[in-house]
Order: sequence, then C-alpha cells, then structure tokens
Amino acid sequence: MEDLNLGAVLASLVVLLALSAFFSGSETALMTLNRYRLRHLAREGHRGARRAEALLKRPDRLIGLILIGNNFVNNLAASLAAVVALEIGGEGSVAIAATVITVLILIFSDVAPKTLGALHPERVAFPAAAVYGPLMRVCYPLVWGINGIANGLLRLLGVDPQARGSDTLSREELRTVISEAGALVPRRHAMMVSILDLEDTTVEDIMITRNDVDGIDIDDPLEDILESLRKTQYTRIPVWQGSIDHVIGVLHVRPLLQTLMTEGEITKDQLRALLREPYYIPEGTHLHTQMINFQRAKETVGLVVDEYGDVLGLVTLFDLLEEIVGEFTTDPFDSIRDVQPQADGSFLVSGSANVRDLVRTMRWELPTDGPKTFNGLILEQLESIPDTGTSLLINRYPVEVLQVQDNAVRMARIYPARRRPPEPDAEE
Repeated sequence: MEDLNLGAVLASLVVLLALSAFFSGSETALMTLNRYRLRHLAREGHRGARRAEALLKRPDRLIGLILIGNNFVNNLAASLAAVVALEIGGEGSVAIAATVITVLILIFSDVAPKTLGALHPERVAFPAAAVYGPLMRVCYPLVWGINGIANGLLRLLGVDPQARGSDTLSREELRTVISEAGALVPRRHAMMVSILDLEDTTVEDIMITRNDVDGIDIDDPLEDILESLRKTQYTRIPVWQGSIDHVIGVLHVRPLLQTLMTEGEITKDQLRALLREPYYIPEGTHLHTQMINFQRAKETVGLVVDEYGDVLGLVTLFDLLEEIVGEFTTDPFDSIRDVQPQADGSFLVSGSANVRDLVRTMRWELPTDGPKTFNGLILEQLESIPDTGTSLLINRYPVEVLQVQDNAVRMARIYPARRRPPEPDAEE
C-alpha cells in the first residue's frame, strides 16, 4: 500500500473513532436527560429540547438508530485496522491490531464520551438531536425492520415493547426531589414537604383536646360568661350547655363586643342569637381533605367528633396552616403555652401538651405515631397510671412525673439537655 493510501486509511480510522464516540456519548446523554427539565425547556421553545423530546417519544427507534450507526462504524474501524496490520506486518500482526483498536474504541469512543454525556447531558444531547432527526428519516426503513424483529423477540418473551414506565413522581419521590434540590429550593420552601405530609396526618394529630378547649357554658351566670369572654384570646369560641358534648353553637366574639359597646349590656337571649351553627369534623379526616372542607364550608373552626358523636377536640384553620408553614411566633415558648423552661436546662411540660407540637417546635425526638398528648405518651410507656415522683425514659429523654390528678399526668419534667449518647453497635 502506498504511503498516501496508508495515510488515508489512518485518517479514516480517526474519523470512525470520532463517529463512534459521537454515537456512544449522545446515547448516554439522551438517556440521561432530566425528563421534567426537558419538558420545561421544550415548552419554553428551546429547539434542541424539542428535537430531543420528539426522539425520546419512541426510545426503541432512537436506540435502534444509535446502535446501527455505532456497530457499523466500530466494525468498519476494526476491518480497516486489520487491513493496515496485514499491509504492515502480515498475518501475525492482525491480533495485535485487534487488541489496539479494541483499546482505542474502549477509551476514546466509549468510556470517555459516555462519561462526558453523563456529566453534561444537555450540552451533548441537544446538538446530537439535530443530527439524529434527519438521520432517522434516512435510515427509517432499516431501523423499522430491525426494531420489528427485536420487538417480535420481546413479545415471545412476554414483554410488551410499547409499555413504558410512568414518568409521574410518587409523593416519596417528590419529597426526595425537594430535599435534594439544595440551593435551588429556598429553605422556606420546605413547606412543600409539609403539604405532602398532610395526607399522612389527621385532625386528631393537631386538635386541641376537649379538656383544653376554651369555651363557655351557657348555664353559667352571665357575669362569669362576660368575664370569660373578656379574658379569652380567641375570636371564635364554642358555647355549650352543661358539657362540651352538648355544643349549641360557636360565638364570634367581635359582634358580641360591638353589641356591648352600643347597648352597654347583653342578655343570654341576645348571646344565643349571635351563635352560629357548630361545624363538625369526623375523626380520622386527613388534613388535606379538611383544608378543602374548610374552604367549601367557609368555616375556620371545627369540632372533632367520634363515631358516637362525642366531641374529641377542636381544630382551627390556623392550626392547619401551621402544619404547612410552621409556627408563626418567633419565640418557641410562646407557641407552646404548656412548656416552661427551667434554669437547670429542664422543661416543665403540661400533660395536655400536643406531642407533635413538642417535636416540631422544641425539636425533641419523641414518637408521634402513638398518643397525641404528653400524658398519653407517659401512660403508654408505663402501661399504668403513675404516682407523683415516678421517673421513666422516653426515647432516652429522662422524664419525671410531678403532678397526677384525675387519673392523668398534669405536669412532668423532661431533661432533653441530658440525653444520653447512643449506645455503640454490637460489631464495634
């Protein structure tokens, strides 16, 4: 072979290796593209994204086209290498040439371009899509025939070639996307995760228990009722007759105060006339459902009832919103009235304190899948009603019972600052 011809063959080998690198790198890049970002860019009018999205609608055809091109140039490169080896060193050098061309293809036409495609998929895939579009039209009969045979084999194995995995994200997958978005998602946007949690949380998890509901008894003397209304911090409070299980309505405090300002006094009949029909919520209602129900009913306060109609507690729209955006107060102890910090680092906690509020606001690692109140949590751990002075560990937090009344823990002391370190693993 003349030197000029040998040079042309070597130049052809370089071109074939470059084409092989193009097919390998673009294949990885196209298959690595973020489908949601691709869809967004396509809707924004990005030409490369539109071409890539059109190709990926039929991935079997795209893969067929790439593999046809890649195998063709790789085999042609191997054949040219064999020709060069025969011309230069005879038959004995063919094996050496095969080894050399394999290493060259592996490094320069496979590993390196595929790594580049995986690291920068858009930079590789979008220009490649401009090439694959016309190439697909030219090679369509060949691609169609090969895919037909391959799809036939898949059907014999019980695989549907047209079946595609769902592009939709589950709640847990979406939670992972938000958590790993890092700087792309502002810290305050963590409320998106809280919205996902609404489907796992029921109204019992955030309600004010019946013993802690601030309301008035219509049978009390009018002076006591007015005094309670002057001291209340709520704008809407339930009104019952005899007990909370006989709620006769919900009182909006503002119209009552306006009546007092204009008339100077009010009677119980006038108070009854200001009552609105109570809004009831069945126990077990998920928070995302209740948010929609509040909106439809145009209500902000609801009484949670069990299957027998007994009142379990009270839920407000404000409490529900706090589950999404977090506490509105800046001082954590203002948001939980039942927690009192002590000088020794301990905290006095009311037995009626909501466990979820303690976990969310105080950052204590307490179990939230069981009892709703701190009293219930203590009783569950002890499996009995404790005496004053009883000590126990809840998730390695030392807890001391300080006051027991009416078969319930009214006050306890917890020492989160003295939490014991985790025990070493057995293998260590």
